[in-house]
Amino acid sequence: MTNTQIPAVRPQPPAAPPAPAPRRSARDRGTRLLATLFLAPTIVGIVVFTAVPIIGSVVLSLFHWNVIDDPSFAGAANYREAFTDSTVLVSFGNTLLFMVLAVALQLVIALVLALAVNGRMPVWLRSVFRSAFFFPLVLSAASISVVMKYLFNQDFGVVNWLLGLVGVAPVPWLTSENAAMATVILVYVWQQFGFSFLLFVGGLNNIPKEIHEAASLDGATGLRKHLGITLPLLSPTLLVASVVGIINALQVFEQPYVLTNGGPGDATRTVVMVIYESAFEQLRFGAASAVGVLLFVLIMAVTALQFRLSRRFVHYQ
Repeated sequence: MTNTQIPAVRPQPPAAPPAPAPRRSARDRGTRLLATLFLAPTIVGIVVFTAVPIIGSVVLSLFHWNVIDDPSFAGAANYREAFTDSTVLVSFGNTLLFMVLAVALQLVIALVLALAVNGRMPVWLRSVFRSAFFFPLVLSAASISVVMKYLFNQDFGVVNWLLGLVGVAPVPWLTSENAAMATVILVYVWQQFGFSFLLFVGGLNNIPKEIHEAASLDGATGLRKHLGITLPLLSPTLLVASVVGIINALQVFEQPYVLTNGGPGDATRTVVMVIYESAFEQLRFGAASAVGVLLFVLIMAVTALQFRLSRRFVHYQ
């Protein structure tokens, strides 16, 4: 039996104590306090005017309440009514159809005009076009709709008068189901496309000119250059414009309310119009809140789907 020699273990020096956390100076505390003061109005505004109304609508949707009597608990009755009410279902269909057509037309017009203005053009003329295209957006939708209602009147409207000069019979712009929806879409797009137009102009200016010059040297011209270079590099701006456009289109109210009052029949009745009529004309605030919650869920779902699809179609430089 042999004796094995065990090597001596050298004692390790004691571990150094952890360094104390750096003390915040008075200047850092003052900076944080100043930042909090600047953010406070925005945070309070979001809580008071966004979070509280959303929570209140969700709670109110579970009750029957007509303002006069005390609210009574209804559970999911308001939601069951919304899913079985033909007017509500038609309004959701109209709103979705309006969203698809209006946003698509708005983005196409805005993009084409932005490409045209971004071309070879004097600076002063470019500024004139930017101001002219953006000007309808600063006007109220209700006032524009009142003017457009007279312009598209079948009997004495200017639009039919101009068509009559070239031998076209009067068109029932506001009294025909198909024409009424088309008219509402045209009026809405005319006012709203200026926002997307400015977004696209800014996005086009951020695309390096060297990329287009290199593409030109490779033989890319015209439509091929725009499809292969401009649109991929402009995709982040397209995402922002489409998200904002869809959210606004799903909440459309003024144009169909003033132009057609939802008619003829329910051809142009939208979800927000149903909410308004249920709450302020029929005093059914619980039912109106339930429809509002469903619209909120729809907006969130569509927006989430857009961001999900953006992972595949949006390219960042």
